[in-house]
Amino acid sequence: MMPLKEGDKIPHFTAKDASGQLFESHTVFGKKAVIIYFYPKDNTPQCTVQACGFRDNYSGFLNLGVDVIGISVDDVASHQKFIQKFNLPFTLLADTDNSIRKLFGVPSKIFGLLPGRVTYLVDSDGIIQKVFDSVLGMKHVTKMLETIKK
Repeated sequence: MMPLKEGDKIPHFTAKDASGQLFESHTVFGKKAVIIYFYPKDNTPQCTVQACGFRDNYSGFLNLGVDVIGISVDDVASHQKFIQKFNLPFTLLADTDNSIRKLFGVPSKIFGLLPGRVTYLVDSDGIIQKVFDSVLGMKHVTKMLETIKK
Protein backbone atom coordinates (compact mmCIF):
# COMPACT_ATOMS: atom_id res chain seq x y z
CA MET A 1 0.00 0.00 0.00
CA MET A 2 1.26 3.47 -0.88
CA PRO A 3 1.75 5.67 2.18
CA LEU A 4 -1.02 8.18 2.81
CA LYS A 5 0.11 11.74 2.11
CA GLU A 6 -1.04 15.31 2.54
CA GLY A 7 -4.32 15.84 0.65
CA ASP A 8 -5.45 12.20 1.03
CA LYS A 9 -8.69 11.28 2.78
CA ILE A 10 -8.47 9.08 5.89
CA PRO A 11 -9.67 5.57 5.04
CA HIS A 12 -12.31 3.82 7.15
CA PHE A 13 -11.01 1.43 9.80
CA THR A 14 -12.07 -0.15 13.06
CA ALA A 15 -10.04 -1.07 16.15
CA LYS A 16 -10.48 -1.74 19.85
CA ASP A 17 -9.76 1.16 22.19
CA ALA A 18 -8.12 0.76 25.61
CA SER A 19 -11.47 -0.05 27.24
CA GLY A 20 -12.13 -2.81 24.69
CA GLN A 21 -14.84 -0.83 22.89
CA LEU A 22 -14.99 -0.85 19.10
CA PHE A 23 -13.71 2.40 17.57
CA GLU A 24 -15.01 3.20 14.10
CA SER A 25 -13.05 5.86 12.25
CA HIS A 26 -16.09 7.37 10.49
CA THR A 27 -17.51 8.43 13.88
CA VAL A 28 -14.56 10.83 14.34
CA PHE A 29 -12.79 11.56 11.05
CA GLY A 30 -14.74 13.97 8.89
CA LYS A 31 -16.44 15.41 12.00
CA LYS A 32 -13.55 17.09 13.83
CA ALA A 33 -9.83 17.74 13.42
CA VAL A 34 -7.63 14.98 14.84
CA ILE A 35 -3.96 14.19 15.28
CA ILE A 36 -3.50 10.47 14.72
CA TYR A 37 -0.09 9.13 15.63
CA PHE A 38 1.42 5.71 15.09
CA TYR A 39 4.09 4.69 17.59
CA PRO A 40 6.08 1.46 18.03
CA LYS A 41 5.32 0.24 21.57
CA ASP A 42 3.83 1.18 24.95
CA ASN A 43 6.29 1.88 27.80
CA THR A 44 9.40 2.31 25.64
CA PRO A 45 11.45 5.49 26.17
CA GLN A 46 10.61 7.47 22.99
CA CYS A 47 6.99 6.27 22.94
CA THR A 48 6.52 7.32 26.56
CA VAL A 49 8.09 10.75 25.90
CA GLN A 50 5.77 11.17 22.90
CA ALA A 51 2.63 10.07 24.75
CA CYS A 52 3.45 12.31 27.71
CA GLY A 53 4.15 15.20 25.33
CA PHE A 54 0.71 14.81 23.79
CA ARG A 55 -0.74 14.46 27.31
CA ASP A 56 0.95 17.63 28.56
CA ASN A 57 -0.29 19.59 25.54
CA TYR A 58 -3.68 17.87 25.23
CA SER A 59 -5.78 20.76 26.59
CA GLY A 60 -3.91 23.09 24.23
CA PHE A 61 -4.72 20.84 21.27
CA LEU A 62 -8.38 20.65 22.34
CA ASN A 63 -8.49 24.46 22.70
CA LEU A 64 -7.24 24.64 19.10
CA GLY A 65 -10.06 22.27 18.10
CA VAL A 66 -7.92 19.16 17.59
CA ASP A 67 -8.25 15.78 19.33
CA VAL A 68 -5.46 13.17 19.65
CA ILE A 69 -5.50 9.41 18.95
CA GLY A 70 -2.52 7.08 19.34
CA ILE A 71 -2.15 3.70 17.61
CA SER A 72 0.32 0.87 18.20
CA VAL A 73 0.49 -2.91 17.89
CA ASP A 74 -0.02 -3.29 21.65
CA ASP A 75 -3.20 -4.98 22.86
CA VAL A 76 -6.04 -3.51 24.92
CA ALA A 77 -4.54 -4.63 28.26
CA SER A 78 -1.18 -3.01 27.47
CA HIS A 79 -2.92 0.24 26.47
CA GLN A 80 -4.96 0.23 29.70
CA LYS A 81 -1.77 -0.03 31.79
CA PHE A 82 0.02 2.61 29.69
CA ILE A 83 -2.90 5.04 30.07
CA GLN A 84 -3.12 4.45 33.83
CA LYS A 85 0.63 4.65 34.44
CA PHE A 86 1.03 7.98 32.61
CA ASN A 87 -2.49 9.43 33.05
CA LEU A 88 -3.09 9.71 29.30
CA PRO A 89 -6.34 11.57 28.52
CA PHE A 90 -6.68 10.60 24.84
CA THR A 91 -7.71 7.46 22.94
CA LEU A 92 -5.23 4.67 22.25
CA LEU A 93 -6.17 2.07 19.65
CA ALA A 94 -4.92 -1.52 19.47
CA ASP A 95 -3.67 -2.44 15.98
CA THR A 96 -2.51 -5.91 16.98
CA ASP A 97 -2.51 -7.27 13.42
CA ASN A 98 -0.89 -4.15 11.87
CA SER A 99 -3.89 -3.72 9.54
CA ILE A 100 -4.32 0.01 10.23
CA ARG A 101 -0.57 0.61 9.96
CA LYS A 102 -0.66 -1.14 6.55
CA LEU A 103 -3.78 0.81 5.50
CA PHE A 104 -1.92 4.08 6.19
CA GLY A 105 1.31 2.76 4.64
CA VAL A 106 3.34 3.53 7.77
CA PRO A 107 6.88 2.28 7.07
CA SER A 108 8.95 0.12 9.40
CA LYS A 109 12.32 1.32 10.63
CA ILE A 110 15.68 -0.30 11.44
CA PHE A 111 15.65 -3.02 8.75
CA GLY A 112 11.90 -3.56 9.18
CA LEU A 113 12.28 -4.70 12.79
CA LEU A 114 10.63 -1.70 14.44
CA PRO A 115 7.21 -0.27 13.56
CA GLY A 116 7.58 3.30 12.29
CA ARG A 117 6.58 6.49 14.11
CA VAL A 118 4.40 8.69 11.90
CA THR A 119 1.93 11.42 12.86
CA TYR A 120 -0.92 12.78 10.74
CA LEU A 121 -2.85 16.01 11.21
CA VAL A 122 -6.34 15.46 9.81
CA ASP A 123 -8.80 18.31 9.27
CA SER A 124 -12.52 18.24 10.10
CA ASP A 125 -13.28 16.98 6.57
CA GLY A 126 -11.08 13.90 7.10
CA ILE A 127 -8.29 15.21 4.82
CA ILE A 128 -4.64 14.84 5.84
CA GLN A 129 -3.05 18.29 6.23
CA LYS A 130 0.38 17.24 7.54
CA VAL A 131 2.42 14.04 7.72
CA PHE A 132 5.42 13.93 10.03
CA ASP A 133 7.91 11.06 10.30
CA SER A 134 10.70 11.03 12.90
CA VAL A 135 12.13 8.51 15.34
CA LEU A 136 12.16 11.24 18.03
CA GLY A 137 8.81 11.15 19.84
CA MET A 138 8.68 14.68 21.24
CA LYS A 139 9.41 16.19 17.81
CA HIS A 140 5.97 14.96 16.71
CA VAL A 141 4.27 16.95 19.46
CA THR A 142 6.15 20.19 18.76
CA LYS A 143 5.69 19.82 14.97
CA MET A 144 1.91 19.36 15.35
CA LEU A 145 1.65 22.38 17.70
CA GLU A 146 3.64 24.54 15.23
CA THR A 147 1.54 23.38 12.28
CA ILE A 148 -1.84 23.93 13.99
CA LYS A 149 -0.89 27.38 15.28
CA LYS A 150 0.08 28.56 11.75
